[in-house]
Amino acid sequence: MLAKRLLCRTHAVIIPICIEGNIACGKTTCLKYFKETSNIEVLTEPISKWRNVRGHNLLALMYQDPERWGLTLQTYVQLTMLDLHTSAMTAPVRMIERSIFSAKYIFVENLFRSGKMPEVDFAVLSEWFDWITTNVSIPVDLIVYLQTSPHTCHERLKQRGREEEKVIPLEYLESIHQLYEDWLIKSISVPLPAPVLVIPADHDLQKMLHQFEENRDKILAGSYL
Repeated sequence: MLAKRLLCRTHAVIIPICIEGNIACGKTTCLKYFKETSNIEVLTEPISKWRNVRGHNLLALMYQDPERWGLTLQTYVQLTMLDLHTSAMTAPVRMIERSIFSAKYIFVENLFRSGKMPEVDFAVLSEWFDWITTNVSIPVDLIVYLQTSPHTCHERLKQRGREEEKVIPLEYLESIHQLYEDWLIKSISVPLPAPVLVIPADHDLQKMLHQFEENRDKILAGSYL
């Protein structure tokens, strides 16, 4: 069934899919599973770039002092995510870890609401985002939301032990979770760029792999269901 749907598209038509969710919700596991079992292109968040901007670790700086470095990091995140969205395709199906949309609607919004980003910085990022999304084609066929409780994310975060993430409290994950729920479940305030497929992701690895397989056709067919 999936093969027939893909064959119905011309060679110039692609299926861009964004994998969204909180920190440590299982995005890497999802991307790795489909990369190993399907003929698709996987683009992960360019964290290595955020960690080394001509020798500067912007990600660490932002977590240590968000009031000072929030605008700097998020400006660079917006640029690097745009680069992912607009890069040349190497397969008919592309999976991207998060998106330029969640960078703005979740992480920039959280900095502003928490009082860690001045209104003028938020206004500048918003102006840039509005210009980009108005003037640049950023197609998304489907958003896969790995819906995970903040407590589960916090435990996974501690287990994987990334240096920059050691300072992330549970409260931060709760704020990110609520913004994701407002955007992808309740559709509050901001528009959805594509249909949303919700996959509960509090489970262990084997259960999650089983769920990915169960949803394979829905995911790889994008919005063409």
